[in-house]
Amino acid sequence: MSMTNTADQKPFAITQLIAPLLAVIIGMFMVILDSTVVNVALPKLVTDFNTTVSTIQWTVTGYTLALSAVIPLAGWMTDRFGAKQIFLVTIALFTLGSVLCSLATSPEQLILFRVIQGLGGGMVAPIGMAMVFRLAPPEKMGSIMGMLGVPMLLAPALGPVLSGYLVEYVSWHWIFLINLPVGILAIFVGLKFLPKFERKAVPSLDILGIILAPIAFAMLAYGVSEGGNNWTSTKTLTGLIVGGTALLIFIFVELRQKQPLLELRVFKSSDFTRGIIISWISQIALFGAILLMPLYLQNVRQYTPLESGLTVLPQALASGLFMPIGGRLFDKIGARPLVLVGLSVITSSLIMLANISVDTASWFIITALTMMGAGMGLSMMAVNTHVLQAAPRHLVSRVTPLTTAAQQVMVSFAVAGLTGYMTSRIKDHLPAAKDLIKASVAAYGDTFFVAACIAAAGALLGIILRRPKPQAGTPPEETNQANSAAMMNH
Repeated sequence: MSMTNTADQKPFAITQLIAPLLAVIIGMFMVILDSTVVNVALPKLVTDFNTTVSTIQWTVTGYTLALSAVIPLAGWMTDRFGAKQIFLVTIALFTLGSVLCSLATSPEQLILFRVIQGLGGGMVAPIGMAMVFRLAPPEKMGSIMGMLGVPMLLAPALGPVLSGYLVEYVSWHWIFLINLPVGILAIFVGLKFLPKFERKAVPSLDILGIILAPIAFAMLAYGVSEGGNNWTSTKTLTGLIVGGTALLIFIFVELRQKQPLLELRVFKSSDFTRGIIISWISQIALFGAILLMPLYLQNVRQYTPLESGLTVLPQALASGLFMPIGGRLFDKIGARPLVLVGLSVITSSLIMLANISVDTASWFIITALTMMGAGMGLSMMAVNTHVLQAAPRHLVSRVTPLTTAAQQVMVSFAVAGLTGYMTSRIKDHLPAAKDLIKASVAAYGDTFFVAACIAAAGALLGIILRRPKPQAGTPPEETNQANSAAMMNH
């Protein structure tokens, strides 16, 4: 085998990453899309299965809990068996779960099959992001992560549109069955184009971590999801106490492990810690507001699922348009300006939504949602890329499960907390309004204002962001050469 001089090697071209990036994007898009499609179909599922809303809601809760439970295992599994192999296995498991969901004949079957979906889907995003991060050269990281971020923001907004159409004009079975061809495509593209990554030695299995992490994340997710109904209920308190206790023990155990399940020592990096806190704050503001808008459109404005999905579509288009722009700007100016501008735009859009009334014009709502999408595109992937760059490069496969698991908990907290707050505000406004619709509109406005305050806090904290310090260890040149060699050998 002939050796080529470094000087003779062709410079890195982003086209080298298109095929493997496509495999990751297809898998992530399918999994993230499925997180939102079921919400629109819940009324139809209640009718078809002749059951209650509280029972069918477990199709969402069970899926979220399964996602939260397996995310922490992603790092160890990839080190032990290889990133490509585990990525393809999880896609296959998710696809199998989707087919089973489409064949369900009872609520219990659907809940069980959704759990199988979640067990497969939970590892797709962290493993996919880690693979792309290892393949991409540092100087192109923003652009490439911006491309990867498109499905992460498009999928949640497109989910209601697709689900609304299928539920109204086809059948609810197809919101799951449509994953079969997409899953097969993702597996085929992954087998053909994803390079094999070197496995890492895993001298000892972190048994306590494997037991405690799923308990901690699943119970916390369960607690905050139940908190949307009643923060003082037995279920809520049980979930939060058990999850919180397991989390504290998990942190103590992980910090004493030489090979931990989740690498918590990364929080020693002040750049990482600053970035992750801002990321959490922005996720609470964004995803809580994203959930509230379809509820407002369907419950207050009496839109059909498809109409509400089409109304939030401009938000998805704006985020998809500004995501690559934000990625390219990140490479030149870093995260701080993008976070400041992006979260300021999001804050402005939420303040606009805080002033909605019963007869607010549709163009006003669409404008606010478009602004929100633009702000998301500029800021979200910038802060996520900052977080990954601030972590030691050799720990990226362990950091992405950490950040993804934390995001699941934060999103659950946002959804439950803001929904609970909105419900309580409806009760507070009802005596004065003497009309449920007017009371609901006022409550939505109050809740959007709270989300705006949270986003504004994130924008202010963006001032403390700085470019991560150069890391000791493998020089970027060697990492780039190894990445290029892996691509060419494949």
